[in-house]
Amino acid sequence: MEHPHHPETMDNTTTMDHSKMNHGTMPHGANPSMGMEGHNHHAMMIADFKKRFYVVLMLTVPIMLLSTMIQQFIGVNWQFTGSSYILFALSSVVFFYGGWPFLKGLVDEVKARNPGMMFLIGFAISVAYVYSVAIVFGLQGMDFFWELATLILIMLLGHWIEMKSVAGASKELELLVQLMPSDAHMVMPDMVHDVKTDTLKENDIILVKPGEKVAADGVILDGESYLNESMLTGESKPVQKTKGDKVIAGAINGNGSINVTVSHAAKDSYLSQVIKLVDLEQLDKKMASLFGLNVAG
Repeated sequence: MEHPHHPETMDNTTTMDHSKMNHGTMPHGANPSMGMEGHNHHAMMIADFKKRFYVVLMLTVPIMLLSTMIQQFIGVNWQFTGSSYILFALSSVVFFYGGWPFLKGLVDEVKARNPGMMFLIGFAISVAYVYSVAIVFGLQGMDFFWELATLILIMLLGHWIEMKSVAGASKELELLVQLMPSDAHMVMPDMVHDVKTDTLKENDIILVKPGEKVAADGVILDGESYLNESMLTGESKPVQKTKGDKVIAGAINGNGSINVTVSHAAKDSYLSQVIKLVDLEQLDKKMASLFGLNVAG
C-alpha cells in the first residue's frame, strides 16, 4: 500500500474521534497480560508452599531425633514407651499436610493419564508412609519416617523456590507487555484512523502524539521530538529524534508530534522479541527446576 506524502505538521488533518467510531466492526482487545486474578492466585500458592515448608521443617526435627536410624548414627538411645506412636503421629501430619500438594497432583495426573513429577513424588511418599505405618503396627523392619519427612521438606522447598522464580519472571514480562500500546493512530489520505496495534503492517504510517507511546518500530517520516527509551535501552535521558531516525515500539514520546513509517508488524518488533526472550528464560528456569526436582524425586 502506497501512502502519499504528508505535510510536516498535522494541523490540517482531520482526526477521527475514537469514541464515535463503530465499535461493532472494531473489536477491542486488551494487551496480553497475566491479570490481577492470576497474580493473586500465584501469590497465594507461593504463600501456601512457604507455610507448609516451615510447618514441615519444625516437625522434621523431632521426627529425625526419634528415628532409630538417626539415633544409631549419632550414638544415642532416646527410645521410650510410646515413642513410635509419637513418631507416627508427627509423620502423619507431615504426610497429609506437607504432602497434600503432591498427593493431589498424583491424583490429577492419574486422572489425566499423564504421570509426571507429581506422580513420582506422591507415589514415593505414599509407599514410604504406608510401609512405615505397617512397621509401627507390627510388621518387622525399619520405618522410613525420617526419609519421608526430609523428602517432603526438600520437595516443598524446591517448589517454593521455583514458584518465586516464575513469579519474578512473570512480573518482568508483564512490565514489558505494558510498554506496548494497544491502539495506534494510522494516518490515512484524509484522516487519522485509530486501529489496533497488532493490525499494523510494514509501510503503514502512524501518528505519535506528545506523551504517547510509539506503537511500532519504524522511521520518522515527519516531525521531531525527544523520546524516552529508558525502559527499552537503559538510556537515562530522552533521546532527540528527527526525520529519518529509527524509533522503537514502547518508547514514550516527548512534546512533539511525529509521523512514523512502520518497519514491520508488531509481532516482529524489538519489544516483542525481548518479551519472547524473557518468556523463554522463564520457561527454561521452570524446566530446569522441574528437572532438578525429578532427579531429587
